[in-house]
Amino acid sequence: MKSDGKFAGLGLLTAIAASMCCITPIVALIAGTSGAASSMSWLEPARPYLIGLTLATLGFAWYQKLKPQKEVDCCAPKEKQKFIQTKLFLGIVTAFAIVMLTLPYYSHVFYSENDASGVPIATEDAQLVEYAIDGMTCESCEIHVSSQILELEGIGSAVVSYDEGTALVEFDKNKTTIEEIEDAINSTGYSVDQITEK
Repeated sequence: MKSDGKFAGLGLLTAIAASMCCITPIVALIAGTSGAASSMSWLEPARPYLIGLTLATLGFAWYQKLKPQKEVDCCAPKEKQKFIQTKLFLGIVTAFAIVMLTLPYYSHVFYSENDASGVPIATEDAQLVEYAIDGMTCESCEIHVSSQILELEGIGSAVVSYDEGTALVEFDKNKTTIEEIEDAINSTGYSVDQITEK
């Protein structure tokens, strides 16, 4: 059936769209253009609907592919299927869709092994600041912001939460400033809304 390829293609597109908010920070990290990282965060509220559309589309494509076909004249020559109409192609698309839909759960593997702790800081030089950040939508966003902060000199710890939209940063005030940390966060494509010194 010629529409099989169309349904597979639609399923693939919706799977990519559903994970675009998590794909963009990874692509930005690899390409070195971190400012584009949050450009697809507007898709996050639609993610559940896109996942549903992906599953429905691929389910329908599999139904069309697996349902019994009407018998054709036994003497008519059998038409060769194009690759895009085969079960193999639909299987590849389905596997890729699953990889895309589950991306937020394993996206951390694309970032360096920075944990939330940096260098030890003397108590008299330590400063604790909380940054309210707009635009983070998943764990991938957290890791992206955290890794950017930890690249600065004198960072003791950076605890980033996309749920709360915050970054709690302890740093050596003799080695870095509140503004440098804010610039590092803003360079990821997410924006600092408010700064609170603790």
